[in-house]
Amino acid sequence: METNKNRRIGDPQTNIELMWNKSWTYIKTVVDVVREPVLILDKDLRVMTANEAFYRTFQVERKDTERKIVYELGDGQWDIPALRKLLEDILPKNAFFKGFEVDHEFPFIGHKVMILNARQIHSEEETASGIFPPIILLAMEDVTDMMAVAGTVAQHANQLANRFTEKTQKLEVHIRKLEKEIVGLKNMA
Repeated sequence: METNKNRRIGDPQTNIELMWNKSWTYIKTVVDVVREPVLILDKDLRVMTANEAFYRTFQVERKDTERKIVYELGDGQWDIPALRKLLEDILPKNAFFKGFEVDHEFPFIGHKVMILNARQIHSEEETASGIFPPIILLAMEDVTDMMAVAGTVAQHANQLANRFTEKTQKLEVHIRKLEKEIVGLKNMA
C-alpha cells in the first residue's frame, strides 16, 4: 500500500488530496467569519466542525461537538423533531432548505427561536467523490430576541386596536344621544 510520503507531486491522487486540503481550509475559513452559528456535517450528520459563533451561542466546546452526530450534541438537546425532519426528510430530496423556523427549549441556554438554512455540497465526479466527501452546511440565525420584540409589538397593536374599538363604540353612543336631542329640539321648534 502506498503512503503519502511515497507519492510524488505529479501523482493525481496526491494532487486531489492537496486540492481537498486547500478546499477544506477555505471552507472552514469562510464559515469562521460568518456571524451566525454554522455546523459542517458529514453525510452521516456527524459534526465535522463548527464556527466560533456556534460555540459562543450554544455555550458548548469543540471537544464536545466535533465528531458527534448532531442529535447527540449537548446530551441530546439537539434531538429536535423539526431538525430531524429537515435533515432526514427534506434535505435529501431538495439538496437545500432555507428559512425553516425551529422553536426549542435548550436546557442550558433556555428558549431559542432559530431560522435554519442548510445545503448539501457534493462532487458530481466519481473520482473526486472519494476525496471530496459530501458535506452539509447548516446555518442558524438566532431570532429569539426579534421574535420577542415582534410579540410585544403585536400585543401593543392589539391593545391599541381594542382601545380604538372601545372609544369608537362610546363615541357612537354619544352621537346617537346627540342625534336624539337634535331631533327633539327640532320637534319643539
